[in-house]
Amino acid sequence: MSRIGDKIRNARQVKKMTQKQLAKKLGVSEKFINEVEIGKRIANQDIIDRLSKILGKEINDITMSFEENIYKEEEKSQIKPVNSKKIVNDVWSDALSDVLKNIPIYNYDLNKSIGFKQLPVIHNKIEGYSKDKVLYLKISDDDMSGFRIKKGDMAFGHLTQEIENNAILLLEYDGNRVVRQIKRLGGSKVLLISNSGSLRTETKEEKDLKPILKLDRLEINL
Repeated sequence: MSRIGDKIRNARQVKKMTQKQLAKKLGVSEKFINEVEIGKRIANQDIIDRLSKILGKEINDITMSFEENIYKEEEKSQIKPVNSKKIVNDVWSDALSDVLKNIPIYNYDLNKSIGFKQLPVIHNKIEGYSKDKVLYLKISDDDMSGFRIKKGDMAFGHLTQEIENNAILLLEYDGNRVVRQIKRLGGSKVLLISNSGSLRTETKEEKDLKPILKLDRLEINL
């Protein structure tokens, strides 16, 4: 069972709702609810938002995991001896927090940040996205070098659970996390494209893929 499926099942049981009752409120089949809860099917962001509203509980697993990691890292950074220099720096940090934000840099596992880059906050968003859903991804291999995405480059992106046609995504399948371009083939099939000098493609069922991050732009190393 997936973490997000487990959260849905627990929240449903707290509400004393059957899968059939939840499916009716959501406007989907009982089979759909069952497959989401056991991790066989991936619910898109719209479904997640509607489930959260119906069940009265935030169940976005990826976002919650990401936010928990940020909180733990910020908590660790605060466990330091207090001195006057730090107090002055904190005052400046507070003053700049509405102008600049530290965007964490992650490897593909998204477990622990390996650094930060500052970006401006505009209308309480970072490049048009919610501040808590953006990050930098350090490219770990040359699988996408044919797309000019090489090992060591930094890609800015936002968390997603949607499979968007022609997008370049960090996704998980067969127990691995990789960066691939996505092309829909119709029905439930999608094409995964990589290029490390020669074009390679894989055909997969959409239900077997777990989209994590959409890459929006690239910062290359010269």
